[in-house]
Amino acid sequence: MMTVTEAAKQMCLAIQESPEYRDFAARKEEIGDDAAIMGLIREYKRLQAAVQMRMLAGQMQADEDAQRFQQLSSLLFTDQRTAGYLMAEMRLQKMMSDVFESLMAASGMEIPLPGQ
Repeated sequence: MMTVTEAAKQMCLAIQESPEYRDFAARKEEIGDDAAIMGLIREYKRLQAAVQMRMLAGQMQADEDAQRFQQLSSLLFTDQRTAGYLMAEMRLQKMMSDVFESLMAASGMEIPLPGQ
């Protein structure tokens, strides 16, 4: 019988062989050497988290972070390379979220989200 740790190692390999991961890794490699693009992506993600936290808290979004986030979104999603990278990352995140949800269901544990 396989241990949970052995099964987890197999799952890690399956993730790395998945189309979602392979597409993400290829697109990350394509832009990874461009410090300017990676800096913009880091800023985009920081602002995205800040805007989402404000939304969860029920706060208005007319602040400087929200405006900068909109500007960066427009910039990053009009460029084919950065848009492809961000979309590939979203698909990988969705797959990982589905995996985590399955693991949490199997464990019988619940993680309450803010606002629930």
